[in-house]
Amino acid sequence: MLRRIGVLTSGGDAPGMNASIRAVTRTALYHGLQVVGIRRGYEGLLDGDFIPMTKSAVGGILLHGGTILRTARCPEFMRPEGLNAAVSKLKENDIDALVVIGGDGSFRGAKELHDRGVHVVGVPGTIDNDMAGTDCTIGFDTACNTALECISKLRDTASSHDRMFIVEVMGRHAGFLALETGVACGAEFVLVPEIPADIEAIGRKIHYAKQRGKTHSIIVLAEGVMPAQTLADRLKGHCDYDPRIVVLGHLQRGGAPSCFDTVLASRLGAAAVEALLEDKRGVMVGRIKGQIALSPLQTAWEEHHTLDADMLRLVETLSI
Repeated sequence: MLRRIGVLTSGGDAPGMNASIRAVTRTALYHGLQVVGIRRGYEGLLDGDFIPMTKSAVGGILLHGGTILRTARCPEFMRPEGLNAAVSKLKENDIDALVVIGGDGSFRGAKELHDRGVHVVGVPGTIDNDMAGTDCTIGFDTACNTALECISKLRDTASSHDRMFIVEVMGRHAGFLALETGVACGAEFVLVPEIPADIEAIGRKIHYAKQRGKTHSIIVLAEGVMPAQTLADRLKGHCDYDPRIVVLGHLQRGGAPSCFDTVLASRLGAAAVEALLEDKRGVMVGRIKGQIALSPLQTAWEEHHTLDADMLRLVETLSI
């Protein structure tokens, strides 16, 4: 019988994680369950860093960025002895089930716990939006809007000074953030890890654009393609600009979540508890075509979440 559940956030923080923690806590309390917050992710699980979660404990956090439970990466957890220790720690503290909020790495850890008999449900939270099983992950919309706001300001300077800016956004292995932001800001080029960059073609297009009177250019670069400085150095011999570089970095992870992310996080957090109450385990909650859907945890990394080819074509079409 389900009496007491734990909730943790793991991996990189994402705007909306607090809204999800709040939804998990209050949905569980509504159904008469006890809730334990586990601080510092899987590291805190191994250390027994537990705190009771009450209605007041999650009051006022809905629109706060980051995660009140904090987060950490824990290589020790992924070793067999670490996983076994985590299972023992949950049993010692009478925690019957666990909600894990994080990305695919966090879900891999959750799947290992599930395979060892722990009742686990995952909530997808990452600004990279690179997880299958959901159309959108918690934090992605906010990160896009943060990047868009920054690039809009850069464009003012770029057009005033006849300059080209290379804006490096997050995305080591996936270009969703770069592509969405690039379309929204009207970037001339978007470089993503999934597609090889043709530096000479970029240089030619920039050259012809400037010849016909275009006064500035914006390139949105996913960090996984190459460092922004490397791209700037390679472009110097192929275009008429001296490229300027802006690396947005961890700025994209912070700030209050957007309305979309707050609602998404609240829906998914509540759905995770409801799944546990229905004895669903080893699953992730997601939003697919506007509806809450459950998928096996491994869906997040085994099924490939691909970039929208129409969006890629749109960048080229609209940047003429």
